[in-house]
Amino acid sequence: MPSDTPGDDARTGVDDDAVAAAAAAIGAGDLVVYPTETVYGLGADATAPTAVDRVYDLKDRPRDKPLSVAFGDVETALSLLPAGDRATRFARAFLPGPVTVVVARGDALPPELTDGGSRVGIRVPDHPTARELAAAAGPITATSANRSGAGSVRRVADLDPRIREGVAAVLDGGETPGGRGSTVVDPERGVIHRAGPLVEEVREWLATQP
Repeated sequence: MPSDTPGDDARTGVDDDAVAAAAAAIGAGDLVVYPTETVYGLGADATAPTAVDRVYDLKDRPRDKPLSVAFGDVETALSLLPAGDRATRFARAFLPGPVTVVVARGDALPPELTDGGSRVGIRVPDHPTARELAAAAGPITATSANRSGAGSVRRVADLDPRIREGVAAVLDGGETPGGRGSTVVDPERGVIHRAGPLVEEVREWLATQP
């Protein structure tokens, strides 16, 4: 059974002890729900194939749909993944923020995240709870906390019962600010895979930066 863990943080409604408990759950191989600046996310240890498999199973997500990965800060992400110069500059320009940056996966993350594909999306959410959790337990999976094909969730009350029962903790930060998923972009290849927040700024950057 999951445990809702509201706290007294005026910014998010989630206190540090709740985040620490959620991070410990992730370290033990469990899944948690956490708030971001867009929608609620489903977090697990992104370096553990068994935990990644649990995310796919809980969401009923097809394996050919890659999972993105959240980090506590940009430099940690860039230190683990072999991002090229253009991707590095793009990430520093747009993260933290509602943008997923696609880079080479390298050897630090398991192939289960991407169905064996060589590229993976990285997130540094513009949300203190998400970054605190990712810093403590990360890298963690960054996928919406909903069943595949269903709408994304901005309030804990709207979580699908299967999701709620399948996680060890729910970090309730209130209603999330944004209702759309992040913009997904591969800056090295100049491709926007999904349009969302800041997409016009992303297009301008891709068009003007070498």
